[in-house]
Amino acid sequence: MQKIAPCLWFDGKAEEAAQYYVSIFKNSRITRITRWGDAGPGPKGSVLTVLFQLEGEDFMALNGGPQFKFTPAISLMVDCKTQGEVDTLWDKLSEGGEKVECGWVTDKFGVSWQVVPTVLMDMIADKDSKRADRVMAAMMKMKKLDIAELKRAYDGR
Repeated sequence: MQKIAPCLWFDGKAEEAAQYYVSIFKNSRITRITRWGDAGPGPKGSVLTVLFQLEGEDFMALNGGPQFKFTPAISLMVDCKTQGEVDTLWDKLSEGGEKVECGWVTDKFGVSWQVVPTVLMDMIADKDSKRADRVMAAMMKMKKLDIAELKRAYDGR
């Protein structure tokens, strides 16, 4: 396991969520499921944690109960090389959830994701502040990010 890994808190849907996520991302798998024992507080035999990997990165899903809910204050950012990858992941992650602005989606479990083309970070970090500002302005008008439109803004077209 990597030194630092996200733990996602669910209310009884940890296994369902982990299975959903590994079905979306390549190079992904469930690595371990632990179950409640006699000590509880969950029902004996029910899922306590699910360890899984997405694109080779470790995560844990925990059935912790209804006390805590996800907020967009923490999100998972997905680096996408192509528009096809942006489109596919945007569609899959937003299914049953919500499409938000600037490349963000909230999935059906309430987890926030940023589906971001690789080129965006280079464009908004450009030393030419006018180029960077045009890209930022274009991005702020989008829900799903469009690489071609971002490039047009970057080039001043």
